[in-house]
Amino acid sequence: MTAILDGDQLPAARESLWTKDFSLYFGARSVSLFGDAMIQVAAALAVGAVYGVSGVGYVLAIWTFPFVIFVLFGGVFADRIGARAMMVGADVVRVFTQGTVAVAFLTGTPPLWLLLTCSFLAGTAAAMFQPGVNGMVPLVARDPQRANATLKIADAAAQLAGPALAGVIMAVSGAGVVYSLNAAAFALSGLCLALLRLAPAAARGERSTVLLDLRRGWTEFRSRTWMWSVIVVWMFFGLLVFGPYIPLSSRLIGERLGEAAYGWVMAGLGTGTVAGGLIAIRFRPARPLAAGAAAMTGFTFIPLSVALELPLPLLMAGHLAGGMSWAFWSVMWSTSVQTQVAPDVLNRVTAYEIAGSVCGSAVGQALVGPVSAVVNPIDMLFVSAGVSAAVCAALLLTRPVRALRRI
Repeated sequence: MTAILDGDQLPAARESLWTKDFSLYFGARSVSLFGDAMIQVAAALAVGAVYGVSGVGYVLAIWTFPFVIFVLFGGVFADRIGARAMMVGADVVRVFTQGTVAVAFLTGTPPLWLLLTCSFLAGTAAAMFQPGVNGMVPLVARDPQRANATLKIADAAAQLAGPALAGVIMAVSGAGVVYSLNAAAFALSGLCLALLRLAPAAARGERSTVLLDLRRGWTEFRSRTWMWSVIVVWMFFGLLVFGPYIPLSSRLIGERLGEAAYGWVMAGLGTGTVAGGLIAIRFRPARPLAAGAAAMTGFTFIPLSVALELPLPLLMAGHLAGGMSWAFWSVMWSTSVQTQVAPDVLNRVTAYEIAGSVCGSAVGQALVGPVSAVVNPIDMLFVSAGVSAAVCAALLLTRPVRALRRI
């Protein structure tokens, strides 16, 4: 992996990164990510205990499907009325959905229809929120790569502490308290975003409609071969790796080593993500996607370590290596999108790349329950490991991806 350090720009970037706006944005993302990390464990364990692997898969899928459907409109609205307004509104909706589930768990066993309904609404809100996450970074930070890496470290810290804390709370107080904390995290996120003071957006020079805006976003997306090539590859990754992984790993690790062990394994993933984010702060590859794809080979250790039924320390080590790989790739990808796409269409283009990369996960989540009933879950994870390695090879063999240079 060839990397270069941009020595002339790094000192200035360090001085300017922690502005008031970036600090508020960092706080909003940090608390939101921390709440989400806790919910992953709570959903996998609490829903799984009542409704089994199929229940977990359905709850995750019913969140993902509206996300995929509506995220394109989220990108259009973010470009039209501003990403910050869309993100604050989405946080308000998720305070309601997570608070409702919290009350349901605190007062008894929530029916599956309630979990599915709240998951659907939360997924729709996330579709309105997520396109702005990428577009906001250039507005609050002068150095997108350093900002992305710093935010990835926050994500990693959430993955490190959130699952461990959620496992403890689940054992002591139950899922209701975890969902209550998640609702509070979204409330704090919305407050921090509302306090941002961003420069007014430039006036749009021509009238447009939602459909025309969608078409413009699609045109911009498909004109970049490196971008749609990655998304096509990522659809297979979501279908055969991301989608099945959480329901299968939570079941296999929980049954073999206990619920607390699953939280520690996720904490290992978070530790690796911290390390990957720190590496991405310093190293600036001349060809970011090629370097990120090479690093992603380490992700293979995540499903492979579970499939091999390794002891807890080796499971954590495999997830640590995978977390480093995933974090470095994520920073390279986000920075490439932010610097290669014009600001006035960035949210729409981001929406298309998000929709494409997530739709495979939605199908994988929906199918994991029925497929695991007829196929050994361990065999499924071996397939996931093989697909992870094949995805890295496909990215490196795709010339526009391999050749894309850093701006």
